[in-house]
Amino acid sequence: MELTGKVLIAMPGIGDPRFDNAVIFLCSHSDDGAMGLIINKPAPGVLLKSLFDQLDIDCSRKTGRNLVYFGGPVETQRGFVLHSDEYISTVNSLPVKPGFSMTATLDVLEEIAEGRGPERFLVMLGYAGWGPGQLEEEIAQNGWLTAEADEDTIFQSSADDKWEAALATLGVAPLTLSMDAGRA
Repeated sequence: MELTGKVLIAMPGIGDPRFDNAVIFLCSHSDDGAMGLIINKPAPGVLLKSLFDQLDIDCSRKTGRNLVYFGGPVETQRGFVLHSDEYISTVNSLPVKPGFSMTATLDVLEEIAEGRGPERFLVMLGYAGWGPGQLEEEIAQNGWLTAEADEDTIFQSSADDKWEAALATLGVAPLTLSMDAGRA
């Protein structure tokens, strides 16, 4: 099962409130484990402008109400930017799949502030991680659905709409989901 570049959609009753209704973009998945970014949980009280101020980055572009997201419970003081793939950091970007790259170096934030960064982006603090076999077990236990990553859902849908939008890519309505796994 290869899941790099796909999204995980939390099932009802996942058992961890940090992941209730979460949609996670998987940046990497291998026999060694998995790493992803929650794309629909804004970090409470953190806007991009305040993050720039905290990092002493001069911002010449209008940031509006660009949110900073809670990317996951691991390394919550570390920043990650999921972005469109036309931008490649001069330091280090991870191309994930066509349409998506991830950069975790300060230069991407500086270039976003200057208006020279990626066209589409989400800024996260922290990430979600799984050890070898852990994610596969959670999927088997009915914790997650998997779906193809949709650029519009990820970059354009509001945080509140992303869970239902991700489910819709599978043709699933939220009311049809059950907490119980079935066995044939």
